[in-house]
Amino acid sequence: MGKSRTKRFKRPQFSPTGDCQAEAVAAANGTEGVEDDGPAAELLEKLQHPSAEVRECACAGLARLVQQRPALPGLARRDAVRRLGPLLLDPSLAVRETAAGALRNLSACGGFEVCDDMVTKDIMTPLVALLKECSAGLDSNEMSPQEKKDQNRNSIENIANEAMNVLWNICECSSRAVSIFNKEGCLEIVLKFLSRFPTNVDLAISVAYCLQTVTEDNPELLKSFSDPGLHVLESAMLSPVSSMEYILLKTLVAGTIWNLKDIIPSKSQAEIINAILKVLSDVLDLDAGETVIRMQEAEKQRLEAAAETEDVLESASRDALIEDDEMEEIPHKRKVRRKTFVSDLLPSTDRELRETIALLTAQQTALEIIVNMCCTEDPSDDEWEELSSSDESDAFMENSFSECGGQLLSPLCLSHEVHTAFTNYLIPKKIFEKTAFPNSTAVDICSRSPTWKSLIRKMNTIQCRALVCLQSLVSLLDVDHLGGPAALQTLAQHLSQLLFSQPDFAEHVDFLEAISSALRALLQTMASKNISQCMTPNQLMTLCTAGIHSGNTGVRVNVVSILGITGSVLAKEDGTLETLKTIGCFLLEVATKDPSLVVAGEALDALFDVFADGKEAERASVQIKLLSALKEFQPVFKMKIRKEGRGKYSPDQLCVLDNVKMNLRRFVAYQETVEKRLTT
Repeated sequence: MGKSRTKRFKRPQFSPTGDCQAEAVAAANGTEGVEDDGPAAELLEKLQHPSAEVRECACAGLARLVQQRPALPGLARRDAVRRLGPLLLDPSLAVRETAAGALRNLSACGGFEVCDDMVTKDIMTPLVALLKECSAGLDSNEMSPQEKKDQNRNSIENIANEAMNVLWNICECSSRAVSIFNKEGCLEIVLKFLSRFPTNVDLAISVAYCLQTVTEDNPELLKSFSDPGLHVLESAMLSPVSSMEYILLKTLVAGTIWNLKDIIPSKSQAEIINAILKVLSDVLDLDAGETVIRMQEAEKQRLEAAAETEDVLESASRDALIEDDEMEEIPHKRKVRRKTFVSDLLPSTDRELRETIALLTAQQTALEIIVNMCCTEDPSDDEWEELSSSDESDAFMENSFSECGGQLLSPLCLSHEVHTAFTNYLIPKKIFEKTAFPNSTAVDICSRSPTWKSLIRKMNTIQCRALVCLQSLVSLLDVDHLGGPAALQTLAQHLSQLLFSQPDFAEHVDFLEAISSALRALLQTMASKNISQCMTPNQLMTLCTAGIHSGNTGVRVNVVSILGITGSVLAKEDGTLETLKTIGCFLLEVATKDPSLVVAGEALDALFDVFADGKEAERASVQIKLLSALKEFQPVFKMKIRKEGRGKYSPDQLCVLDNVKMNLRRFVAYQETVEKRLTT
């Protein structure tokens, strides 16, 4: 079997039609063309009001409204983007900030189509102009710290932060936006914003997210990077500040610098790679579960203390008002001033939550960067990207790869510098640790708090990303660098334990896809090195039976491949006849009945592996009537490829399927000789 190529990770993508499917709901309800959009019409009308305060309130209302999925079609019909765009350059700084906030939410909630429509409606022109004005404003913004504090809400940096988030969202979804980013020289502007990381980490994080997006597969932009720009990135990545928000910033910048590897001089590459992996290693060293427990407790104690402080100060304020009345002074001013002072003292109510989310996001991002470092230069998101082939020594497989199949089988590899750094920073060990289930105490704490509950999903995502990382490393590193045969067997036991400790594992699709991918890669490596495997036939069939009913194509491909790998090992052993028959019948049913040609092709390829060689395999193939079943299915498979292939599958997948079709013909001929020999 060939090795499966790992997918590259990007920021979580939107569905092509938007997350909300609002248009479909409207059509189903018969309201698709209705023009009465309630609050949308009123809010959009107020954007033209002569009062800046009214315009600001309207923008704030729209920022909330766009988060309601059914409202999006109505806003699109009323051309909300063209109405909000000019307000990015409104004379009022408050209006600019809230307009950018509304566009930020619209671009985040609307999906690919909305973002692409925003570019079509020329949102990039006022957005770039705003970024340029913010950049110029920062040069002349020499306010004192107290003045900055008083004007924080409408500050240039706050506006820049909102604008950067709009830019990031749009560039994530639109290649046209990235082209405009390149053409308008936005790089210099955003690097200036990033350079303010010592005093404004929120802005720096927004910039880092955007830079990680626009630097990926963008050779035109890479030419624009100067030494000062690279120095800004280096300074941010090597910042000595160790707060969780700075950890996230450094992780994102490390990802950006990895995207720039092609422009880094060869003499500096080893040093840069070491610096990147040092950042990622430090992030993964932190215990997310313990952090959740500690920060949640800190939040609880802070809120209790704040409530006590507020009670004391309010009591003092009442006493002061009584005293003011007696002295016939104006109590109202004293009361307002006193309340403002108390508000300034009270910290943000979600400080600990934000910091914890920053750490979890940093760990997820670090794992995604490691996966991307392991990928080839020509990544693909196809679910089945490479031809899984039987042992080349098998007679029926000789010369079976066409030219396109050979290209798909190009080996994955790491550069010497990355390979060495992975080992030096114990990256495999740290990834292994992250594959464990989230801390049960932390999960319990989060489940009891509405505001912390979303962190459970983030912790589960980290585990899944770690499993995908593990798949990559097992596929790429030498066995010795993974700890030797004994370590691989321990790892296989660990993955089996993870899997079967969850009675309902089949219901957790992300987890099942990730762990089946890791198992597939591990079992393939162990088989290629003749390391004995430790999954029992019962465990194997439990996994495959559950996985094959998954709606996720990737899961079904993985379990079929696992069966092929395990079966090919068992075929060379004595006393495995019944197990081979069970595997053969299972794979035959998948090949002939699975609705996906990708899965069917993988099942056929697994059959080629299992029944290619070995006395037990030959006997099993005859007893399950493998030859007659494949002969009957051969024309059906051929017809399905012809009818369904062009519309549903990519060129790479079709190339693989053509190889499987050709190998099926050869395998049938091989099985004819086997059956003839055993029955005469």
